[in-house]
Amino acid sequence: MSGRKMKRSSRGKIVAPAMAAAAALALASAAVQAGILRDVMVSVGISKPVAPPPGSLTLPRQGFACCVLHYSHDWINDGNYAELPMIPAGTPIEVINYGSNRAYIKVEGKPMRLGHDYGRDQESLEAWVGKIVVNEDPRPRIATWAPPVQEAIRQGKVMVGMTREQAIAAVGYPLTSENVSLDAPMWRIWRSSHGEYDLNFGENGRIKSVTGDDSVTALVVYQPGR
Repeated sequence: MSGRKMKRSSRGKIVAPAMAAAAALALASAAVQAGILRDVMVSVGISKPVAPPPGSLTLPRQGFACCVLHYSHDWINDGNYAELPMIPAGTPIEVINYGSNRAYIKVEGKPMRLGHDYGRDQESLEAWVGKIVVNEDPRPRIATWAPPVQEAIRQGKVMVGMTREQAIAAVGYPLTSENVSLDAPMWRIWRSSHGEYDLNFGENGRIKSVTGDDSVTALVVYQPGR
């Protein structure tokens, strides 16, 4: 009974086991029906899949880096500062377990951690990790893009003409704490804790300009031939 006291009637007798069993069956039936309804809603696009809870039996999970990631020692956070050492897009990653605002992973066998430092109020840890560690290797898709775009991504830089998808592959997802929607015409990105720049998208969904301090943009914008 997990340490809980059994319920008693006004006469001090234990509630009949049959009644308890009936209540349990009713709750189980309701849970099953709710699960079926949720699956149907997901299948028709009305609802989003629910991420598994920390420590669930789906772990460990094999996947790939969605995009270029950056790390300090063994720590990769949602700031993803480009001034730090790089992990290339498509690098194999294994999600081992979840902790408090962090996930324990292995990057090509090396123990590391994913830290959800900034966007905790906007999305769950599991949702963020699901974006960073994807099930499908992005490298075959990246290989179909124009050579300059591929080279920019290899260097972890952006360039005018990139789509939103290509920009994410190059510099990661913008912070959800500062960017409400990926469809917004402007993304605020950070190269470092003091190095901010903006990606400005045109109506065609491609980067039309990169604005910010010249000392920052000179480091984040890829220019072919340089």
